[in-house]
Amino acid sequence: MFFLKKKFQSLTKVNHNIIFAKKTNMNILLLGSGGREHAFSWRFAQSPLCKKLFIAPGNAGTATCGTNVALNIKDFEQIKSFVLENEINMVVVGPEEPLVLGIYDFFKNDLDLKSVPVIGPSEEGAKLEGSKAFGKIFMAEQNIPTASYREFDGTKVEEGLKYIATQTPPIVLKADGLAAGKGVLILSTIEEAQKEFKEMLGGKFGNAGSRVVIEKFLDGIEFSVFVLTDGKSYKILPIAKDYKRIGENDEGLNTGGMGAVSPVPFVDKVLMDKVEERVIKPTIKGIQERGFAYEGFIFIGLIRVNNEPYVIEYNCRMGDPETEVVFPRLKNDLAQLMKAVAEGTLENEQIEIDERAATTMFLVSGGYPEAYEKGKEIKGIEGIDDSIIFHGGTKNVDGKLLTNGGRVMAVTSFGKDFKAALEVSKKNAEQIDFEGKYFRRDIGFDL
Repeated sequence: MFFLKKKFQSLTKVNHNIIFAKKTNMNILLLGSGGREHAFSWRFAQSPLCKKLFIAPGNAGTATCGTNVALNIKDFEQIKSFVLENEINMVVVGPEEPLVLGIYDFFKNDLDLKSVPVIGPSEEGAKLEGSKAFGKIFMAEQNIPTASYREFDGTKVEEGLKYIATQTPPIVLKADGLAAGKGVLILSTIEEAQKEFKEMLGGKFGNAGSRVVIEKFLDGIEFSVFVLTDGKSYKILPIAKDYKRIGENDEGLNTGGMGAVSPVPFVDKVLMDKVEERVIKPTIKGIQERGFAYEGFIFIGLIRVNNEPYVIEYNCRMGDPETEVVFPRLKNDLAQLMKAVAEGTLENEQIEIDERAATTMFLVSGGYPEAYEKGKEIKGIEGIDDSIIFHGGTKNVDGKLLTNGGRVMAVTSFGKDFKAALEVSKKNAEQIDFEGKYFRRDIGFDL
């Protein structure tokens, strides 16, 4: 396929001549089906360490990098059977839900699976993402800068309403649990906040909203820092900034992500030194002090306020669409990095980053993030030779590429700076076509 031809591989400048001290061919099982997982698959497929790659359940893009398998990623017994039958040497978890449900612990506590490494944290470690309130408690323990907050459940509705009445808008409401990136609301009036607060506790986000965190609004600009850790040492991956709102100028409903940029122009060495000293190091220290098993990614969502970093939230995995700009800029062999995490030797690795900028734009189905139709034929990809196309919600049916989700595919491009990269992504986003296609043309507007 087009994105695995040599002319596309050269875009990443991956060094395939690296000689590893302990070369081991691995059978890898990757869990997930989005653009993030296609980016993982794309990098694993370039690694001499990867013998066989299976993606569960995958999409039309991941199928060109390995073998898609129809597994329920929340059914750990089903995954166990597949791992044993196919001699899997490593499981890499893309989305957060299996981690929050405890897949790491399932493997470690099973005599047949305990020797198979799972890239991701334990269930306790995954609570950093699985519970916004838990993440806030963790940050307070380590004196990590974050917004002040209070939390309320269904037994304290009136108390919560009174608390909201004392706040100065805009008011931030967060569903405590997992809500597919859509559980954060920023309301401009007390009345709107009170209404949404009641709806959230009433089931708007299902069980994720059984507890609601009310946060002080921080006025600044957001960015994302990605850390890979083996629980002892850590490595910082390329910095990115994503765009969550469906509408241009960051208006409208939250989505899973409409685009991303890396590097982030306003994140200079002074700011990153503050992030490392005040956030990353205390986070690793807190993980160690609490005794979390944590062998994977920490995604730290931050906001710069008067050139000071504050943590908005933790995620226990790579972000989407940020992975689609972070991994193209990462020049290391991804399988080797995962192997080092599993073996506890990450400190011996040196992260190499492409100096070029990378940007991505997501093409989404008409109506997303609300009701949308699937099964629309996608055309216009074949002639693209200066962008990398990462599939999100796609499938192949009878030789035709069809839409199969809200976020359909990401168009990633390189450039000497983010503006040049965005021009290429925008040009190719226009060329790809399917009924109802929409994408934000203003990614990077605030940079």
